[in-house]
Amino acid sequence: MRERQQLDEAVAAIRKLEQDLDDGAMLIELGETEGDEASIREGEATILTVEKEAAGRQVETLLSGEADGFDTYLEVHAGAGGTESQDWANMLQRMYGRWAERRKYKVDIVEWSDGEEAGIKGATLLIKGHNAYGWLKTESGVHRLVRISPYDSSARRHTSFASVWVYPVIDDRIEIEIKESDCRIDTYRSSGAGGQHVNTTDSAVRITHNPTGIVVACQQERSQHKNRATAWNMLRARLYEAELKKREEKANAEAASKTDIGWGHQIRSYVLQPYQLVKDLRTGTQSTDPDEVLDGDIDPFIEASLAQRLYGATEKVEDID
Repeated sequence: MRERQQLDEAVAAIRKLEQDLDDGAMLIELGETEGDEASIREGEATILTVEKEAAGRQVETLLSGEADGFDTYLEVHAGAGGTESQDWANMLQRMYGRWAERRKYKVDIVEWSDGEEAGIKGATLLIKGHNAYGWLKTESGVHRLVRISPYDSSARRHTSFASVWVYPVIDDRIEIEIKESDCRIDTYRSSGAGGQHVNTTDSAVRITHNPTGIVVACQQERSQHKNRATAWNMLRARLYEAELKKREEKANAEAASKTDIGWGHQIRSYVLQPYQLVKDLRTGTQSTDPDEVLDGDIDPFIEASLAQRLYGATEKVEDID
């Protein structure tokens, strides 16, 4: 039923574009016949709106992977550098939260670890919405920040790193077999921003998958039982995502650039001082307004990286025939 609803919405959107295009053309034709400049301008504005909406629909054709339509987990982890990197990790998780809000997606905090003085050591977000994983899957990698540190009394320039990991929430139709004997399960006391994320019992759960080294954690609920169930689902999702990567790398030799996250695999730089520039190191996409980018305006970067991943090119979506 969910798949049918998504298809119905897609068909309805295309039909609306067709109708709006016809309406715009008719307004222009009537305006020219009757010498009505207002109708002509209204028709032109309608067609420009259709063009913009059609471009957005064209971007969605890039989301053709088998897991692209799923919800997604997004993990952010601070790199070496103490308070600086922890503050940067917090800025990144806010950026993705704002991006999700712009798309009317729902965001839940699954796991949260406060920084020592400011920011966070790490956080896991669950982002729910159609194509959430498809949109965010190319955001996995290392993000670099250059700025004058607000924590440095000498006002020196600092470079900070944080890593982002994105993997899909898999549905019940996909079976992932995990041997419990291959896993280590630890419980600990929740910590975080307060409220529902803090309690006085060992309700948080961490699962380590020994064969792969994958570690997942959940402290979303007060119940250890619920957190354990969520952590198992997260582990299944991580293993599924790892399998998707193996298939992708086998099918496309160029996917070698999409290996495991490491501090040498930077995908994007955010420079706040001495100049302002955000640049994707894979596609060359740039923005001179980092404040807007950090407030969630990352669609141009996502679209370019999706196009590169699918077509092996850096053209804008509208340039791809």
